[in-house]
Amino acid sequence: MKNIPIVYMPDGKPCPLLLTEKELAQFLRLDLIEVKFPSQSIRRYRDAGLLQAVQISKQILYPLWSVIEFIEKQQAAVNR
Repeated sequence: MKNIPIVYMPDGKPCPLLLTEKELAQFLRLDLIEVKFPSQSIRRYRDAGLLQAVQISKQILYPLWSVIEFIEKQQAAVNR
């Protein structure tokens, strides 16, 4: 298992190791930056291979380590 730092959701609660789509949108603050369709943005990142997901039962979940890697990749792309 990867070393995952302790991180918190915007509301101050500890971030779960597996995030739902709604939790991921909150974590990435897509609601605050006025993304009209956060679910579509998340699916686009997943379909492009930028964000990994797992399916448990019928639910698609996003591992926290994958979200952190996604943020780091986005940061690197912006800081080129």
